[in-house]
Amino acid sequence: MKILVTGGLGFIGSHTVVELQNEGFEVVVIDNLSNSSEDVLKGIEAITGKKPLFEKLDLREKSVVQDFFKRHSDVNGVIHFAASKAVGESVGNPLLYYENNINSLVYLLQELEKKESANFIFSSSCTVYGQAETMPINENSAVQTAMSPYGNTKQIGEEIITDAAKISGINAILLRYFNPIGAHPSVEIGELPIGVPQNLVPFITQTGIGLRKELLVYGNDYPTSDGTCVRDYIHVVDLAKAHVIALQRLVNKKNEEKVETFNLGTGVGSTVLEVINAFEKASGQKLAYRIVDRREGDITSAYANTDKANKVLGWKTQLTLEQAMESAWKWEQKIRS
Repeated sequence: MKILVTGGLGFIGSHTVVELQNEGFEVVVIDNLSNSSEDVLKGIEAITGKKPLFEKLDLREKSVVQDFFKRHSDVNGVIHFAASKAVGESVGNPLLYYENNINSLVYLLQELEKKESANFIFSSSCTVYGQAETMPINENSAVQTAMSPYGNTKQIGEEIITDAAKISGINAILLRYFNPIGAHPSVEIGELPIGVPQNLVPFITQTGIGLRKELLVYGNDYPTSDGTCVRDYIHVVDLAKAHVIALQRLVNKKNEEKVETFNLGTGVGSTVLEVINAFEKASGQKLAYRIVDRREGDITSAYANTDKANKVLGWKTQLTLEQAMESAWKWEQKIRS
């Protein structure tokens, strides 16, 4: 069965390609390499023994998407990762985000709509919940007004998929991730941020290796156990496996609704200082960090209620924060060696 993975050379995409190939799926990857590298194919091949078919394409070009589906009419499912994802950048350049994240989604769905049936897995985000009123966050928690154009594209994307599924043969699962971290245990693939990292863990590992002078911790006066923000950090391998399980649910027609939504997290919140402590344990060294004022737009706390994914998908995280930090550190050492 042929599965298209868009953004399949990115951080989460590449780990999902590995898990798909390990389960026997035939994978074709589309990536425009704007935030990834073709070298990732070598890592995927080293782990699975097979290089996926790769096409360097820009999904913002409608004719390119149409041509792809003409050539690959046997694609049976799509896992859609390709999107811009930096909150700060989206505030400074909102139209880029709306073009990249919305247009590409519409063009894909227009091609899938032509099929008698199609399976679609959407890479969504816990940002749709904003600062939720209660913790942990479940799938029925209110979707809040987006705090950034990036967050808004995820909300709009979910709405577009829901509307498209109502009038077509498309069945979809929306996966709302919390905070993916870590690297494959083989250390053949991992996170490759271009420029200054937007996420906590690569900034920690780059500081640990000496690439950054220090980590800035934004605020220690939040109403949390140690005053720093709380997030739900999920190992990227656990997250990737959830995509395969979700896809298999659609392929086997086990879904109970045309569009289903699942939170993907560990169900445990960790503070910034707890993540730093986990890194220090994994690396055996102290991290240079400094507490500074709060950053605008940061919410206090966000962690998942994972009951629905646990029960309905039969999926549960297996890997710990410590294991994630250990793999992230080994990956950082490898790419800097």
